[in-house]
Amino acid sequence: MLSKLPTNLPPHLNLKIIKKFTYNGDLGRARQLFDTISEPDLLSWTVLIDAYTKHGFPKEAIKLYAEFHKRNVQPDKLLLLSVAKACSASMDINKAKKIHEDSIKFGFGSDLLLGNALIDMYGKCRYSEGAIKVFACLRVKDVISWTSIASCYVNCGLPREALRSFREMGLRGVRPNSITLSSILPACSELKDLSSGREIHGFVVRNGLGDNVFVSSALVNMYASCLSITQAQLVFENMSQRDIVSWNAIITAYFLNRECEKALCLFHRMRTGGAKLNRASWNAVIGGCMQNNRPREAQEMLAQMQDLGFKPNQITITTLLPACTTLESLRGGKEIHGYVFRHWFFDDVTATTALVLMYAKCGNLELAHSVFNMMPRRDAIAWSTMIFANSMHGNGEEALSLFHRMLNSGIKPNAMTFTGVLSGCSHSRLVDEAFSIFHSMSRDHLIEPDAEHYSCMVDVLSRAGCLEEAYEFIQKMPIEPKPGAWGAMLGACRVYKNVDLGRLAAKRLFEIEPNNPGNYVLLSNIFVSAKLWGEASETRKLMRDRGITKIPGCSWVQVRNKVHTFVVGDKRNDQSDKIYRFLDELGEKMRLAGYMPNTEFVLQDVDQEEKEDLLCNHSEKLAVAFGILNLNGGSSIRVFKNLRICGDCHNAIKFIAKIVGVQIIVRDSLRFHHFKDGICSCQDFW
Repeated sequence: MLSKLPTNLPPHLNLKIIKKFTYNGDLGRARQLFDTISEPDLLSWTVLIDAYTKHGFPKEAIKLYAEFHKRNVQPDKLLLLSVAKACSASMDINKAKKIHEDSIKFGFGSDLLLGNALIDMYGKCRYSEGAIKVFACLRVKDVISWTSIASCYVNCGLPREALRSFREMGLRGVRPNSITLSSILPACSELKDLSSGREIHGFVVRNGLGDNVFVSSALVNMYASCLSITQAQLVFENMSQRDIVSWNAIITAYFLNRECEKALCLFHRMRTGGAKLNRASWNAVIGGCMQNNRPREAQEMLAQMQDLGFKPNQITITTLLPACTTLESLRGGKEIHGYVFRHWFFDDVTATTALVLMYAKCGNLELAHSVFNMMPRRDAIAWSTMIFANSMHGNGEEALSLFHRMLNSGIKPNAMTFTGVLSGCSHSRLVDEAFSIFHSMSRDHLIEPDAEHYSCMVDVLSRAGCLEEAYEFIQKMPIEPKPGAWGAMLGACRVYKNVDLGRLAAKRLFEIEPNNPGNYVLLSNIFVSAKLWGEASETRKLMRDRGITKIPGCSWVQVRNKVHTFVVGDKRNDQSDKIYRFLDELGEKMRLAGYMPNTEFVLQDVDQEEKEDLLCNHSEKLAVAFGILNLNGGSSIRVFKNLRICGDCHNAIKFIAKIVGVQIIVRDSLRFHHFKDGICSCQDFW
């Protein structure tokens, strides 16, 4: 308590007691005693400010300096050094600039010790301009000055400038130390500059610095980043001692080199060999599994991580959420959402943006909107993600509204933003709006449209049935049309039964992506619809001659955390008999409600009755039936398909949703369809 603290002591005794309190980590009592002193000396201010920073309270240290500033007392170099460290720790750029101004104001503008601290401070705040100004004002520059400016460049994402300053340091006769080398090697990693990295490695060997664990770890990381896995392994195995950074670096190296099994074996060796894991280790292996398309193992690693008492952070969350997206695991995504909510990660715009995308791709647009609306701040990526989410669900009007809200909020759109909003216009027949936005890109936002944007515009015209205009647009494009443009046109030719333009688009696609089976299948379907059986047969023969096989259609649905997959005519499921009986019963009710099978979507030349039977066996119908049979009180099911949904299935699922009284969400290769009360959100336009 304050009453128990000594009072009216001489200044040197006050300082001695404050030092004792801060040394023991008792900052509360140190501050209480400090506040009883009417005129604290400079050293007392310095000791307390320094203590706040060392014990993890840099913002309190900066506040204390603000109190000092009000007294109009001139600080000395040691006090300014302490505050500079506080600004470094808090990464507060505004306060950092103020300390720099004070150092100049009070005559320390060219002081080497303070100057080095200011350069380091600006580097931690990622403000290279300030560091350059301080560096330029130093009359004498030592190895710490050069190391700090190089490190600042690396922190600020300027690796070329970092290497340039490192070379200039050598030309000036300043010898780098181990800290310099471990600071500059990440620049080589960033640039994938194996040549410069090898030169630095040579210097390390010649000067006997290989035993330094920080230098060796940086070398492992450099070789790993340059995909020189053999060298990375050699440096790692020759290390006399290995810290957690070096273990993490070599594991990451194997993952980057697509040697997933070796990485996992090394991680097991690390765990069983007594190495002290940290959260970065788990993030490295979870991220590595994701990079190597092993989302289930990434989820298993998360479970093990938590079982061993490690708490996921924002990096873990943003790394793992795509696993839920890939697996369409809405349940897993909701669990991560709960963790984010409980641990107050909503301030992290990257984590919350990943949540928005996960919900959208798992078919729950409402929850995606909910997370987006709760975000305390939104950057261009967050806005673009929400626009993209609405586009993939066919909500073009909402995507357009979000785009205008984004502009009104002062956030500058990027290329991804325009791809999202143009895609939304495409799915909602907003042709005039799309052209208006497309022309505004270079005119108002100084973003030159790329091949993706031009492909979107072809898609806008094609989906709206303006096939001649789409072809003319392609002909006038200032850049070479990509497969996306011709593919959009070919798909529309299938819908609008335009054989001539279909032939043109397919011919071009066969030239630029000859191994894509989808293009051959689309052209064959166009010929079948037009009863051009000979040309359809020729197209299928061309596929066979080129060794191209059609991607089999499949649909899947998740029930009780297990994914069940179906192909056409599937009888492998344990509930197959129930599924087909259920579809037969539904078929009768659907006919009474007005459903007529559209046999146009059977692409074999068989009789009418057989065509209707074939339609009943389509994978999406089987998945929908299985989902309904296993609802367990739920009100909606989500089915995913790897190809475009069949037109007859699309019509049938509208009737099924109305008869059964559930919402059925189907995601095909193009977009989401929300079926409810006998209608689809796409309004039969996809």
